[in-house]
Amino acid sequence: MTRMKIFSGNSNIDFARKVAQAAGVELGHCDIGRFADGEIQVEIHESVRGCNVFLIQSTNPPVNENYMESFMMLDALKRASANEVTLVMPYYGYARQDRKVAPRAPISAKCVADLLKVAGADRMVVVDLHASQIQGFFNGPVDHLFAIPTLARAWRDQMGFGEQFAVVSPDAGGVERARAFAKRIEASIAIIDKRRSGPNEAKALHLIGDVKGKVAIILDDMIDTAGTLCQAVDSLLNNGAKKVFAVATHPVLSGPALTRLQECGVEKVWVTDTIPLSEAARNSPKFHVISVAPVVAEAIRRIYTFDSVSALFDN
Repeated sequence: MTRMKIFSGNSNIDFARKVAQAAGVELGHCDIGRFADGEIQVEIHESVRGCNVFLIQSTNPPVNENYMESFMMLDALKRASANEVTLVMPYYGYARQDRKVAPRAPISAKCVADLLKVAGADRMVVVDLHASQIQGFFNGPVDHLFAIPTLARAWRDQMGFGEQFAVVSPDAGGVERARAFAKRIEASIAIIDKRRSGPNEAKALHLIGDVKGKVAIILDDMIDTAGTLCQAVDSLLNNGAKKVFAVATHPVLSGPALTRLQECGVEKVWVTDTIPLSEAARNSPKFHVISVAPVVAEAIRRIYTFDSVSALFDN
């Protein structure tokens, strides 16, 4: 592992430390500062010549700042003669803009993929993309990791399994994700039919499936403003669910999300550490964090040793 190095941007340093520790290497030394006018300044304080470098950087808010840090770090590492630079982006920002939804609109997920490639990313590692087809936006290898096995294993260990649970997809697009989780905890599934009226605006309309007398588990890839989630909670309780839990990979939690989650009827919100929680969220009894750092660390080790990454999820 002497020729493998792991560096981190500022977006989620604690997560990067966990990954480095699990991978058995020290986190690389670098400084990321700002000039007086806000320009980003990057300095790498150790040699990376001929090394395989893994840069860990999520693009949680402030999204554009964290993307710009990624571009500068990638450029610095490539110019320092790194052999290969893999960008490990647990949360891929702009993923929801993966197609044209109106005339003359950009496909922003493709745009930032091109920018990352030009800046120096030879390979990408991502966790639970909003849409799997985004992998095709990168002109290079992409390793798409999944949090579902880790979350389902933790749920079985701490909450149990069986037909007393119903896994609920908050929209039609998340059915495959819900089915994967439900299979692992041996539960039934249900779907909430929702229609979106604008960005960050949605209305839950109809429940497909039976949750009466069951513990409902709303499963999604992210929680942003929590509007959809809280509407789903109300819908499930009105349809006879005993309790409602939420399980999501990326806790974006923007705007009124925290207040909404505190006030709505959700019992507990399970999330991963791909995005760091705010201090208020960390102190809230409603949040439970499951780390995916060991999975990311094992994926990094397998990439470095040319072993299969997909075999991580075979069982």
